Amino acid sequence: MAPGAALGSVDVKRIPVIVVAGFLGSGKTTLLNHLLGGSRGTRIGVVVNDFGAIGIDAMSVAGQVDSTVSLSNGCLCCAVDVSELDDMLAKLDSLVDVIVIEASGLAEPQAMARMVLASENPRLTYGGLVLLVDAAEFPDDLARHLRVADLVVLNKVDRVADPAALAAEIDRLKPGVPVLLSSFGRVDPALLFDPRPREQFGQLSFEDLLDEEHDHVHYDSVEFVTEEAMNPVRLMAFLDARPKGLYRIKGFVRFDVPGYRQRFGLHTVGAFLRFERSAWPGQPRRTELVLIGTGLDVTAIRADLAACVEPDPSSVDPQSMLEVLRYTA
Repeated sequence: MAPGAALGSVDVKRIPVIVVAGFLGSGKTTLLNHLLGGSRGTRIGVVVNDFGAIGIDAMSVAGQVDSTVSLSNGCLCCAVDVSELDDMLAKLDSLVDVIVIEASGLAEPQAMARMVLASENPRLTYGGLVLLVDAAEFPDDLARHLRVADLVVLNKVDRVADPAALAAEIDRLKPGVPVLLSSFGRVDPALLFDPRPREQFGQLSFEDLLDEEHDHVHYDSVEFVTEEAMNPVRLMAFLDARPKGLYRIKGFVRFDVPGYRQRFGLHTVGAFLRFERSAWPGQPRRTELVLIGTGLDVTAIRADLAACVEPDPSSVDPQSMLEVLRYTA
């Protein structure tokens, strides 16, 4: 889009579609059950491709192609054949906040990612590919699948003596890919998508009690807010060299470069990066980011982001926004 062009459909709320892939037995269904059980009001549409079973409550979808089951927490589970995937996504996009596709252990991750990216549905946007790897049965032919992985979940680390060595091997095969260590598919939903905000009434709800009872992994959270604009070249350099252990970034960026004075929503899942342009609502025009991960150097990250601030955005060459536009939905 040329500078100053109409925004058109960029104001439409897009539903992220996340692909969860992995070899048979790696724990994909266990992870999905964990996400559904911890949805906390976020409406999740789970699409099972060909093979798989979602065991939430009394539900069993195994082998039931073209079936849809509504769960009591507002989530939907579906089983579809690959050829009908796009039709099912179109049925779900107005009913849920996020869609997670479980690619069968026999499916090629590259093919599943291509299908979502090729969708012409304006309400959907690709949300990245999460690859589950079984630490206890570490696959020999992992390199091919890693090529399209944005976030690797090294699952079942409780069953191996040296999970760090396996994480190092993954990093050797695909340098820089974020690797999250997990047991029993426990992945915080906030690492993959934005939970629906929950109102606080001054009294613990049943969901709050459930949160306290669960054995949660501790994640670091870094907030960065500035009223000043960000320099696109310096910010993209930061995003290209994200610190180890940083799994998610979400929020809004103000560039204020001539021709690009809209609000840029920023979403990352692992190495996956997406910007979405929209008009500024009736609130201050500023950059607000939340970064989530483990073992983060909070002081260093805030300093790196502060170095991306641009005191004179009007003097920035609009051509410098091209790298940002590469990742604009």
